[in-house]
Amino acid sequence: MIWKLKQFDELTNNELYGILKLRAEVFVVEQDCPYQDLDGKDQSAYHLFLEDNEEIVAVSRILPEGISYEDMAIGRVVVKESYRGQGISKVMMRKAMDFIIHDLGKKTIRLSGQAYLTNFYNNLGFKTVSECYLEDGIEHFEFYFEK
Repeated sequence: MIWKLKQFDELTNNELYGILKLRAEVFVVEQDCPYQDLDGKDQSAYHLFLEDNEEIVAVSRILPEGISYEDMAIGRVVVKESYRGQGISKVMMRKAMDFIIHDLGKKTIRLSGQAYLTNFYNNLGFKTVSECYLEDGIEHFEFYFEK
C-alpha cells in the first residue's frame, strides 16, 4: 500500500476517478445520502490517499484557509468498507495533520465530522466546538485543533 499526497492538478485521471468513486461509494451509496459531492473545493485542495494494487482505498482532502473555514480544514475522510478496522483512518488523519502543521506551517485545523466519530476526532486532539447540526441529513459537529 502506498500513501500519496497531491494537489488537484497533479492527480492523474485514474486517481481523480478513484477518489470520486470511493467518495460516492461510501457517502452516497453506503450512507444513503444523496448530496453534492462535487462542491468546487477539490481544485483548491491537497488530496491524501492510499492506494492498494492501484485501487484507492482511503482518501481525505486538505483545504487551505478561506475555503471552508478561516483555518485549514480536513474533509471528505473516507476508508473503503473492506479496509476499515485496520487503523487506516487514524494514520491518514495524522498524516494530514502533520502535513498541515509541519510542511505548511499552520497551527489550526477545523473540520465538520459525523457525530458518531466524536471520540475518534477527540482522541486525535480535536475539540468539539459546536452543537450537533444536520448536514445532508446526518448529525455532525464542528471540530477544532490547535497546535
